[in-house]
Amino acid sequence: MGSVLVTGATGYIGGRLVPVLLDAGHEVRCVARRPERLRDLPWAGRVRVVAGDVNDPEAMRRALRGIDVAYYLVHSMAAGPSFVERDRRAAGTFAGAAADEGVRRIVYLGGLTHASGELSPHMSSRAEVGEIFLRAATPAVVLRAAVVIGSGSASFEMLRHLTERLPVMTTPRWVRSPTQPIAVRDVLRYLAAWADVPGDVNRPFDVGGPDVLTYGDMMRRYAAVAGLPPRVIIPVPFLSPALSSHWVGLVTPVPASIARPLVESLRHEAVCAENDIAAFVPDPPGGLIGFDESVRLALRRIKEADVATRWCSASTPGAPSDPLPTDPDWAGGSLYADERELAVDAPPAAVWRVIESIGGANGWYSLPVAWRLRGLIDRLLGGVGLRRGRRDPDRLRTGDSLDFWRVEEIEPGRLLRLRAEMLLPGLAWLELSVSPQEDPARAVYRQRAVFHPHGLLGHAYWWGISPFHRLIFGRMPRNIARAAIARAAAEGDSVRFGA
Repeated sequence: MGSVLVTGATGYIGGRLVPVLLDAGHEVRCVARRPERLRDLPWAGRVRVVAGDVNDPEAMRRALRGIDVAYYLVHSMAAGPSFVERDRRAAGTFAGAAADEGVRRIVYLGGLTHASGELSPHMSSRAEVGEIFLRAATPAVVLRAAVVIGSGSASFEMLRHLTERLPVMTTPRWVRSPTQPIAVRDVLRYLAAWADVPGDVNRPFDVGGPDVLTYGDMMRRYAAVAGLPPRVIIPVPFLSPALSSHWVGLVTPVPASIARPLVESLRHEAVCAENDIAAFVPDPPGGLIGFDESVRLALRRIKEADVATRWCSASTPGAPSDPLPTDPDWAGGSLYADERELAVDAPPAAVWRVIESIGGANGWYSLPVAWRLRGLIDRLLGGVGLRRGRRDPDRLRTGDSLDFWRVEEIEPGRLLRLRAEMLLPGLAWLELSVSPQEDPARAVYRQRAVFHPHGLLGHAYWWGISPFHRLIFGRMPRNIARAAIARAAAEGDSVRFGA
């Protein structure tokens, strides 16, 4: 196994490729303009990180020294004419440094298009970068992919948000262009394989999944996989890419500056013209991942009711479809959160005892009438309501039912995470935690309510109930703090009164 370099390790593909290469036994080096952005990634301790900019020839020569295969996963999503020249200069600098350092192969991931007409500036630039590498002294493999399906992919996030938020949508002509989407797992498998393929291969390869679909088809099939009602799509021919990108920016959290190059790329047919890569990287035994299965994988963390990687830094992503800390805030689907924090004049142990005894006959430390009403509504709708109570008045364990919650995770003395089992148009969690302070008689109580909406009804539910959340969740920290202070005093713990 040789040494490989990955540029763009803070990006969507690069951040997921690194652990695949590590697991294959390769020694991995990453280059980043801001190495501190890699610090919180789960694989950070297994790689060597080099500070450098792809436009700096000397920095690239240092980064590529002793490298066998180099992955170039950098491209600009910026607007304006200057990004084309920047991408051109960066690719030339990288190719020159690779030749100087005797790198065996460059691997580049570009865009898939065989349009005969004028391409968008971004698609033209990506095609030009591929040509720069193919003409360079170092042999290059240029993989050309269309829409990549996986949580965090900008293309997939635009598809996700449009489909989930708009049960009826007017769409421009580009939704009828055929494209060949590919699962992120297959993209990573293709990329990683070229670290081991022998020979001096120097050519482009089209890569795509087994399905050829229009964007409209993908929206309909996403809705079916996600369990949403069928989407109604009404074509409107006069929406330009510029107007479409502003519309996407308005309807979804994907910024219009990113939506525009995505929309422009969808105007053209993006279907593989060849499958020559199979001669070098054979299909897996089960074949390439189809569109529906790739969507299921992208939604897997949500379906398993584990979105901890989106809002709890202690969790570690375990698959290419899972979120990463470097993913943009708008990736991974919508998550609404109500977060509270309060310093408590009681030891952490006293606060924890209150947290662990919550629910059942002990109540929820906030507007008991509101909790009983919510439980009654849930029962009338066919849910479990509050009738289950708790197994033990003082202790909880993972898997316990707790009124209309389920204990999803418990770290004694520190954290309690509950998953809602009431009837909701989405998935909900409530996390209660405590952390010590320098003063052993004080602690910090933290509380987070998180909701993942299901379709437009889920979004409407959150915004409709938000005023009540502020009343209910806003009172809980103060009441839990008072209960902890009282418990500490009753149990003889050291506690400071007065605040």
